[in-house]
Parts: sequence; C-alpha cells; structure tokens
Amino acid sequence: MEPSVYGFRHEEQSMLTVDSIGWQHIANAGYAFSGDDRPDCGHVVFQYTLSGEGWIEYEQRRVRLPKGSAFLVRIPGNHRYYYEENGAPWEVLWLNLRGDEASRIWDLVLAQEGAVIRRDADSPLISQLWKLYRTVSEEKITDKYRLSVLAYEWMLALLQSSRDAGREVSSKSHTLLHEAKRLMKANFASPLTLDAIARELGVNKYHFCRLFQKAEHTSPLAYLRDRRVEAAIAMLRTTDLPVQEVGRRCGFDSPSYFGKVFREYMNMSPVAYRNKKLEFPYDAIYYD
Repeated sequence: MEPSVYGFRHEEQSMLTVDSIGWQHIANAGYAFSGDDRPDCGHVVFQYTLSGEGWIEYEQRRVRLPKGSAFLVRIPGNHRYYYEENGAPWEVLWLNLRGDEASRIWDLVLAQEGAVIRRDADSPLISQLWKLYRTVSEEKITDKYRLSVLAYEWMLALLQSSRDAGREVSSKSHTLLHEAKRLMKANFASPLTLDAIARELGVNKYHFCRLFQKAEHTSPLAYLRDRRVEAAIAMLRTTDLPVQEVGRRCGFDSPSYFGKVFREYMNMSPVAYRNKKLEFPYDAIYYD
C-alpha cells in the first residue's frame, strides 16, 4: 500500500458513514488544524501516530503525540493539532466518521480515557483501521454500506479496547484471567471452590480475587454462578431431566440453594420457568 487520502461525499444522514480516511507522512509546519475554524464540520476524527510525532492542544493543555498515541476530537471543537517544524516527520493513519453512533462512541471513549489514548501498532483497533484503509486503497471499495459495516467493526474494537484499557491489567494478567474463565466454563458442574481455582492456576487466591474483581467487575464465584445458571436455564428448556438433577449437573448440590439462586436470576422457580409458556422461549440465556 501507498500513503494516500480518500474522501466520500453523499447525502446519507441516517447512519454511520466514512467521511474520509488517510495515511500521510507530514514534515511541513504548515500542517495544522483548528477545530473551531475548519470548513468541514459535523464529523469526528481519530488520528494515530505510526512514527515521528505531532502535537495537540485541548482543554488548555499541550500534549505530545509520539508513536503509538492517538487522539479523538469532534469537528467543530475547541482543539488544535499540528506538526512542529524540526520535529521527527509525523506519519499518521486517520479516520473521519459521520453519524450519531460515532458521536455516541466518542462520548464513551472520551469519558473513559480522554482525548489522547495509546494503542500498540499490532492491536485489534489499529489492525481494523488498516483493514478499512486497505479496502479503499487496494480493493477500491467505495460503497457506503460496505464501508459503514467496516466502520462499525472498527468502532466496536475502539469501544472494547477502551474498556479493556480501563481495567488496567497486564498482558500476563489477561492470560491468567482468560485461563481462569476457561477453567470455570469447562468445570461449572464440579464443586469448584476459590481455593481449587487458585490452586489450579498456581496463584494466591487473594491476589486472584483482587485481580478478577478489578478486571471483570465481579468476583470469580459470581462469574462461576452466572455460568451455572446459564447451563441450568438451557437444560430446563431442552431436556426432561428432573429439576433436582438439573441443579446437580449444573454445580448446585443443594436443591433449595439451586431454587434460591435461580429465583434471583429469573424471578421464578426452576419448575415455573420450565412450565411457563414464554412469549420468547429462549433455549439459552447468557449473562455478561
């Protein structure tokens, strides 16, 4: 691929659309954009530094934009981003979007991280952005609907990465948490205890609990209970097993405790749920 800039103009107002996308090498001090006096308005901007550096001014702050950093702004808006002469040439990959959904996602990310964020070059967010750029530059796709699908995928990657960033856990911890969740999903029917889970993972149970709570905003045992109830709901709707046996196979040794927990989730007993003619009879329900 080669650096280039692409713009799209159409009358579509009812959905998310790509306004423009570009890959640029900037070494001219004339490169400067002020959010308050641009002729093009009504869109949001994401710009990622591939190499070199630029600067952005917002909220009475002046922030350097080195490799791996990006900013999110609205047009119009009270900000200014620019290349400073004699700095390392600034290589950027950027995307401008229009639509209410883009503004909504911008609000969520700005509230979570602020206007300047950091992402690795091989992160899903930047990989998705390259995919969108490649679709335009190499495949020559310009259909607004196909580009909108890719833009939605990219925004979901942005939102997920922002929420993951808010969890503030290392890659090693992510691996541990992934293994913990895999273990609980695979063994929800077993009498798992916190001690047993921590022992299987080879970690201190108190450290594990703190880490899990920080990253997932729930406790390990609450996560395990969610998986057990999910399994019980599916089993009640898709098998003729006695309710007590369903509870046992889903990790609830006590029928009374199974009934109590099930009521907390579904506002009815397991028997009532099985017998009730639901307007929307799901075969499975997932809690996240």
